[in-house]
Amino acid sequence: MRLTPRDAFSRDQGDTPVISVRGVHKSYHIGEVLTPVLNGVDLEIARGDFVVIFGVSGSGKTTLLNLIGAIDTVDQGSVRLDGLELAGASRSTMIDARRFKIGYVFQFYNLIPTLTAIENVEMALELLELEQSEIKGRSTRYLERVGMLDLAHKYPDQLSGGEQQRVAIARALAKEPAVVLADEPTGNLDEHTASSVVGLMQELNRATGITFVIASHNRELANVATRVFHITDGRLTL
Repeated sequence: MRLTPRDAFSRDQGDTPVISVRGVHKSYHIGEVLTPVLNGVDLEIARGDFVVIFGVSGSGKTTLLNLIGAIDTVDQGSVRLDGLELAGASRSTMIDARRFKIGYVFQFYNLIPTLTAIENVEMALELLELEQSEIKGRSTRYLERVGMLDLAHKYPDQLSGGEQQRVAIARALAKEPAVVLADEPTGNLDEHTASSVVGLMQELNRATGITFVIASHNRELANVATRVFHITDGRLTL
């Protein structure tokens, strides 16, 4: 099943969860040992939610995000993303899910150092088969929303960590995805900057209605989340 931009953004806005995870198991081989990471995880997330998943390092937070984000595949169970079943999906479907349905924010920003801030955002949009005028317009609009338009032509090494993360958030949102997945988005920032980024993500979630799912150690996020989960020994709890 190949997705198109129209498929990606023509969504049923009813009560159907944007993310539905059912009975998911995932293990990895470490040497010759098969190590379970997720053990029967169930999760439903509604459209527009601001969800935070807490857990210690190695608890399975990133693995769960990778399964929801079509980066990895389940061993057993079901993962539905915006109506699309990812378990058993073809490689092309997984690629299209990443292109059209997911925006990613990483701990270390993952900006391309040879591109300016606005070029980093534009590059993500090139994959969506949009007109150049739409790419330019969205890139400008979302950089303005994160307060980075005045620094649009700066390179990553000319920006602070907080500024780089704001560009990364603009890059994720400019795709206008069903879901933004953020893996430790404040983990590389000082306390003041982290607080500012948390507030920005909450504000953007409310303004755009785009669902945020954040894996983090930052307990401040619990104060702004619509739902909070904890992952321990591969199982998810409230």
